[in-house]
Amino acid sequence: MARALWHAERGRATTTPNPLVGAVLVDDDGVVVAVGHHQKAGGPHAEIVALQQAGSRAAGTTLYCTLEPCSHTGRTGPCCVAVAEAGVRRVVVATGDPFPQVSGRGLAYLRERGIDVTVGVGRADARRQNAPFFTVVEQGRPWVHLKVAMSLDGGVAARVGERTALSGPDAARWTQRLRGQVDAIAVGARTAVVDDPVLTARDVYRPRPLTRVVFDRHATLSPTSALARSVAEGPVVVLASQSAAAAPRAEVLRARGVEVLGTDGSIAGGLGALLLRGVHALLVEGGPTLHAAFWQAGVVDRVSELVCDRVLGPDAVRWEVPAWLNGWAPRTVPLGRDVLREADVHRTD
Repeated sequence: MARALWHAERGRATTTPNPLVGAVLVDDDGVVVAVGHHQKAGGPHAEIVALQQAGSRAAGTTLYCTLEPCSHTGRTGPCCVAVAEAGVRRVVVATGDPFPQVSGRGLAYLRERGIDVTVGVGRADARRQNAPFFTVVEQGRPWVHLKVAMSLDGGVAARVGERTALSGPDAARWTQRLRGQVDAIAVGARTAVVDDPVLTARDVYRPRPLTRVVFDRHATLSPTSALARSVAEGPVVVLASQSAAAAPRAEVLRARGVEVLGTDGSIAGGLGALLLRGVHALLVEGGPTLHAAFWQAGVVDRVSELVCDRVLGPDAVRWEVPAWLNGWAPRTVPLGRDVLREADVHRTD
């Protein structure tokens, strides 16, 4: 199963809206006969890739799969049928598929045909790997990853209104890799003004452009901002109130190619609008006001703190660290002069 999970990861950032899935076929002597992973939405599923690679050698093998084989016909045929017809003797699945058109039907199909089915091996790892998929299906909203860069004394800027670079080169590279794996990146209206970011994923491969989002209730994003000037590099979406989205300033932004969407002004409303645009994994980079709003809305799934080796002092803008962080057990990783502290807020296992 560990090998299947490794292969599943090879589809990171290319399978949305589908989940990451890996498959390994093993014979009775423990020899790996074939492997496969889901490469992109609309392409063959992991089980099909492995079965095609194995050919007639699939008969009598054990299939290790990170997600329940599908049982419906979408852009591809049902995998459970192909598995049974190939003569696979046993199927070991990490976790069931909550998608309503599957949800146990694939496992039932296999069992009805005399195939030995085991479920739950590596379940926690599989659900964490596919956290965006499970969040969308089970909670009806995008998976939210909150990321903050801060000083040793908890500051995110030297003072109000001042752009302050904190992360070293190793942490910056880590951030770019993270941007390469999500569907969209979001900032608040004030961060868009103070930092004037472009929010692209640099020096990493992305199969499709990164959507840049501004939570901007009053649609104040400048039409001459770096975001508005860079729509050719990927969609720019402003989430505004219904009245602001209908105002003349919104039309000015639309003329520059910026999408201005009217919502009810809440975090939940914004997430709903992004889900309709196909955003399943959202990275929220700043600033502290937007972070606090997401936290208060109860929709943060993962928090990553990049703590640098600087002290900003008493005038610094503080990140309002949620009380739960006082008791967390984060994954801690050194990144050059910075330290990454990261933990999942909502358990997915």
